[in-house]
Amino acid sequence: MIFNYAEEAGLLFPLEKVCRELAINKFDPVDSNQKLFLNIHPHTINDPQFVKGETIKLLKDSHLSPHNLVFEITERQGIHDFHQFNKTLAHYRNQGYRVAVDDAGAGFSSLQAIAEVRPEYIKIDHSLVRDIDSNRVKQALLETFVIFAQKIGCSIIAEGIETEAELTALRSLGVHYGQGYYLARPAYPMPLVRTEALNKILALASRNPTGVWQKAFPIGDITEPAVQVSVDTPVRKLKEMMDANELVNGVVVLNNNRPVGLVMRHHLDRYLGTQYGVALYFERPVFMIMDADPLVVDAALPIEQVSQLSMSRDKLKLYDYIVVARDHQLYGVVSVQTLLDTMTKIRMEVAKGANPLTGLPGNLTIEREISNRLTEKSPFACIYIDLDNFKSYNDRYGFENGDRLILLAARLLTGTVRKFGNPLDFVGHIGGDDFVVLTHRDNAEEICKRYIRYFDRLVKNLYSSEDKTIGGFYGLDRQGQETWFPLVSVSMAIADCAGHCSPEQLAETAAQLKHYAKSKFGSIYVRDRRRS
Repeated sequence: MIFNYAEEAGLLFPLEKVCRELAINKFDPVDSNQKLFLNIHPHTINDPQFVKGETIKLLKDSHLSPHNLVFEITERQGIHDFHQFNKTLAHYRNQGYRVAVDDAGAGFSSLQAIAEVRPEYIKIDHSLVRDIDSNRVKQALLETFVIFAQKIGCSIIAEGIETEAELTALRSLGVHYGQGYYLARPAYPMPLVRTEALNKILALASRNPTGVWQKAFPIGDITEPAVQVSVDTPVRKLKEMMDANELVNGVVVLNNNRPVGLVMRHHLDRYLGTQYGVALYFERPVFMIMDADPLVVDAALPIEQVSQLSMSRDKLKLYDYIVVARDHQLYGVVSVQTLLDTMTKIRMEVAKGANPLTGLPGNLTIEREISNRLTEKSPFACIYIDLDNFKSYNDRYGFENGDRLILLAARLLTGTVRKFGNPLDFVGHIGGDDFVVLTHRDNAEEICKRYIRYFDRLVKNLYSSEDKTIGGFYGLDRQGQETWFPLVSVSMAIADCAGHCSPEQLAETAAQLKHYAKSKFGSIYVRDRRRS
């Protein structure tokens, strides 16, 4: 109200100046990269007092820099001259400021504002976030925003998160950031995130640490709240519930909170649509017409297994809800549409982040996995694997056989880690003949010993009998000189991270160790023992 009144009274610029000064002076970042989002009216950015450089002076006085500040442009007010507006914005962006478009989805020109301003952040209005866990139209719309943001290189911020279900839905859609009462209510000094919300966020992150959809993705992560009735509920009441809400396609029947049946809308219509259906069933309890044998799965069951179970049902039940339980208590439901959408995402994400030859996670996924493990500050070992003399093998036997050798190395590595590592271990393909394994420190040497033993035995099968007998062949090196090349071997470098190293330190250590390992003859693994 005060901003509307100030605009009518011609005092908008002085009011925003006071707010800007207070916000910057009171801002106390936890770390140097923290951002302060500062609301700016589109007209303010051309205010002579604003342009003069007062903001940069305020930042210096508060020991801040422009990279701490994000100008949040509300798009409830129209921008009439985008050319001049962008010209002014470019001036601030060159100094290090960033831009967010606020209230996306609520104003009259949101798409034009986003297209013209090209913000670093898009803030989704709370009206699109409310009840997103149960509204498929909003889910589809926000999913489109996320894909759009990825294409133009910006981040999505969801406003008005008020429930755990909304947070879970937003996380599954790939939304980057969020704000709302469920996380914390606005206060000064800046409050901590509520413990309940923080635990939920950490739990969601741990289920999918790399950001890529996994094959072992549990069905509970895409479960939606279920409409439920007890076994003695009259069919009449069930019919009234479905008539009152056309989005309800099915109802779970409970007995002491245990799912014992399911009634889908089309099944109910089939019962009541017969000549005597209403007379026979309308006042009878719902257990008389329910499907007493619906598909009920545990929330921890991998989504691929649920998909197989779902598709093997009777044809009449093929599109019924999948009932999800946890400890035999109702957890929610999953529609076949949601299941198929998620399966499509899994395959698209795996294909997008995988090496095309081996199918193993590629560089982007490897970087995210290492970053997540460093963020968690939990000790781990990084094993860098490089094949020796691979180029000479490729030159002699051709690219097709070279690909066979890479596939052998990849499949053998995956099998070895699966057998001698932990379920949460990670195998990635950097490219060419380079691989990486992230595992527990106690398992690293056993994995290397086993891999070398298996690799040295199996790689001989990819050579001709003559080369295999003499242990190599003569060929031309990079300088064109005839040189003896032994059979392909493997160099493995183990770099330990105690939980507080940086990505740069890890990469530098791994590179030094790999260089040392490759200077030795034959298959070998080395470990950095220069410090604990």
